[in-house]
Order: sequence, then structure tokens, then C-alpha cells
Amino acid sequence: VQLQASGGGLVQAGGSLRLSCAASGFYLDYYAIGWFRQAPGKEREGVSCISSSSSSTYYVDSVKGRFTISRDNAKNTVYLQMNSLKPEDTAVYYCAASLICKVVAGRPDGMDYWGKGTQVTVSS
Repeated sequence: VQLQASGGGLVQAGGSLRLSCAASGFYLDYYAIGWFRQAPGKEREGVSCISSSSSSTYYVDSVKGRFTISRDNAKNTVYLQMNSLKPEDTAVYYCAASLICKVVAGRPDGMDYWGKGTQVTVSS
């Protein structure tokens, strides 16, 4: 099971980025996929999660209305569209897989398979 996040970069506050999570060695459509981020000196936090069927999506409060998670199972890829980016969104973003979205205290948590991250930097 391999996951790879991509699409990060440097953007000004108010800008947008779309992250992609591509899978190799397995079919993403059997799994819920979550996006997590870790800023320097901070703990990793769950940002968003989408169920395998796309019927359920979850967002941490700080990104609601700005981020949208989606999936294209035909392309074996999950996306995180990030709009109205803020400097506090700066972090390394990771995608992860599990059979279901696990949400603890309003945040995605407890995924089983993790990919390498992609850096997102938002300048003020």
C-alpha cells in the first residue's frame, strides 16, 4: 500500500492549491481517505476525510467552507481543494487511508496507511 501526496507549493494568502493523493499497489475505492497536516513544532492534525463511497465527508472546523475533499476512483486519486488559504494553513500535508473515516473530537484520526507529505506554504 503506497500513497503519495502532491500539489503543494508556495502561495500567497487568499490563494488556492489543489492537493492530490495517488495510490499505487491497491485500489483507493475500498478505502476512506483522510488529509492531515503537521506544522513546524506542532502535532499532526486531521484536516478532512472522505468515505470510500464519497457519501460522507468530514472537515476540521478551521477549514470548513474553504477546503473541499473529493475523489475520482477511476483515477485512483483523492483531492483536497484548498481555497482562501491562510498563513496558519502552512504545514506538510499527508494523505492516509483506512477502511472508514474515524473522527475524534471533530477531527479525522486513526488512519492505517500513510503516504509521504507535500509542503504547503502560505505567505502573508
